[in-house]
Amino acid sequence: MSLLFENLQRVVSLDTHLLKSQIHLLRKLSGVESYDLSITCVSNREITSINSQYRGKRQPTDVLAFPFYEDLVPGELPPAPTQGVLDLGDIYLGIPYINKQCRHNNQKIQDVLPVMVTHGICHLIGYDHETEEQFEQMFEKESLILKEFNKVTGYNCVPLLHVGH
Repeated sequence: MSLLFENLQRVVSLDTHLLKSQIHLLRKLSGVESYDLSITCVSNREITSINSQYRGKRQPTDVLAFPFYEDLVPGELPPAPTQGVLDLGDIYLGIPYINKQCRHNNQKIQDVLPVMVTHGICHLIGYDHETEEQFEQMFEKESLILKEFNKVTGYNCVPLLHVGH
């Protein structure tokens, strides 16, 4: 269904047209293209505020995801409601924080953003990484999605590697 995409930060220049096309492809590859999804690019100040409010951590981070449905079994999509919209949830990308990580790892931000979006989508469909078992499940799902993404786009995206990211 629909994608609500906003770039509210002005610190890092982004190719938003490319990012939106990548998001549409990732939604299709994840099997969630029939769900509404919101993705918002924010500043370090905004991501820190959100992280503090919802996770109790007063620091910036790369991606925060807020699923519309709670207690999903990892990988099982929410059932279609009898009426109304199919809302998957909201993803916030801390663009300056991601950009700093990219500079440190000698990567281009436009090459890393599909990984962050995939990570966020996985959170919205029930995956987590609080335990080693959860991390392995999420890593496997991200790997499958990104492998297909790489086939279509020629990119070489790999999932996030660390627990508690």
